[in-house]
Amino acid sequence: MRSVLMHISDLHAGRTFHPRVAERLAREAHDLRPDLLVISGDLVQRADFVAQWEAIIQYLRQLPEPRLIVPGNHDVPLFHLVERLFRPLDRYRRHISTDLNPVFERPGLVVIGGNSAYGWTIDGGYVSREQQRTMAQLFACYPDDVCKIAVLHHGVVRPPGCEKRSIVRNAAEVTQMLEQSGVDVMLCGHHHVSYVGVAGNARGFIVCQTGTSASRRVREGARGRNAYSVLTVEDATIHISQHQYIETHGRFEPLGEYEIRRRGIWLPVHRRNTP
Repeated sequence: MRSVLMHISDLHAGRTFHPRVAERLAREAHDLRPDLLVISGDLVQRADFVAQWEAIIQYLRQLPEPRLIVPGNHDVPLFHLVERLFRPLDRYRRHISTDLNPVFERPGLVVIGGNSAYGWTIDGGYVSREQQRTMAQLFACYPDDVCKIAVLHHGVVRPPGCEKRSIVRNAAEVTQMLEQSGVDVMLCGHHHVSYVGVAGNARGFIVCQTGTSASRRVREGARGRNAYSVLTVEDATIHISQHQYIETHGRFEPLGEYEIRRRGIWLPVHRRNTP
C-alpha cells in the first residue's frame, strides 16, 4: 500500500515563531493530505512559559490529522531547575501527550517515535536504555516486509556543515539498535538543516532530517531555510522530497529529491537537487 508522510520539525512557538511561514505550512499540509503528519520535536522555544504551550496547541489545531509527535530539547524547561533535572517532560506530557513512544501503523508501514530529550544538557540528546528497549520491542512486533520508520528529535549523524552541533550522545548505541530493529528510515530535526544520508554499518538505514519548519531560527545556506519533507512509501521504494520556504515567493518549493530502494543495503538510485 502506498503511504504519504509529511515530516515537519522545530516549530519553536514563542518569540522566534514565524506566523506567515507557519500559515503557509499549514495550508500546504492540508493540500498534501498526508496519511500521517510527523512532528519531530521543539514545539516551543521555551518550555517554561505556559503561553508558548497554549500557542502551539492552537497552531496544532490548524494541522491535519493523524499526527505523530515526539519532544525536543526545547520542550524541556530551562529556568525551572528542579523540573528540568527531575521532571523534564512534565509540561510536554501535560500539554501535548503522555505517550513518549507513539505508534502509527497501516498496512505495510509502522512509524514509532522515541524520546531523545532530557534535562541534563542544554542542547544534546540521549536515548535511555529503557527507551531503546521499548522501541526495539515495538519494532519487533512487525515483520521484515513492513516499512519501519523511527522518529527522534536528535539525529545520530552530523550533516555536512553541522560538525559542531550536538547529536544523540550515545549515537553508536542507538544506531545499532535501530539497525538491528530493521528500521528503514529515521526522521529527525534539531539542526535546522535539511539532509538525507545513511547511518549504520551493515544493512544501514536512511536518515531524513528536516530544517526548522516554522521559526526564524534558520541557518545560513539553502539547506538551512524553513523546510519540510514528504516521504512516499511504496512496496519497493521510498521517495523523499525536500521543500524549502522561499521568502520572495511566499511558499515552499522543491529543494531535493531522493528515490531509494527498499530491502537489503540502501542505495540512492536517483537524486535531484534543485538550486
